[in-house]
Amino acid sequence: MPGRAAPARTTLRRDRLGDAVAAALEAAVELHRPIALEKADPGEYAAVFYPGGHGPMEDLAPDADSARLLTAAIESGTPLALVCHGVAALAGTMDGDGTSPFAGYRVTGFTRAEEEQAGLADRMAWVLEDRLVALGLRLSAGEPWASHVVVDRTLHTGQNPASSASLAAALLKTLS
Repeated sequence: MPGRAAPARTTLRRDRLGDAVAAALEAAVELHRPIALEKADPGEYAAVFYPGGHGPMEDLAPDADSARLLTAAIESGTPLALVCHGVAALAGTMDGDGTSPFAGYRVTGFTRAEEEQAGLADRMAWVLEDRLVALGLRLSAGEPWASHVVVDRTLHTGQNPASSASLAAALLKTLS
């Protein structure tokens, strides 16, 4: 539901790292009060991050507020990081004449090969890889299920869940 916190995972690893992650999440009070996308101003943040999952393909790809946020971020030089299916949000940035401010950027995202290996390619309304190419993005695909990150200007993209840590490291390098 927009503007509400996502349900928290109730079972974290019960070790030193799990306890540290749980404490950090609890201390990040901003996560307890998410804002709706239409109220998000990229100028108020050091970076914009979009997670993966099939939700972004259905919810963020056609969302005008998401497209506005992504376009404003790229135009202002705010670093963007999108991982896996979260890269689908870029599809919403196509304007009426069929162009996107991201056209020509090098990106990666969940590949057709990964969708096929997961048994999902035939059950989806569209495949991310095809949509990215149609947007005029220059797709870079790594080995299926292996970490693969592409950084082009202020846009950081990770191919799949295995790319999450490498994507975070690339974004932190940009921010430091």
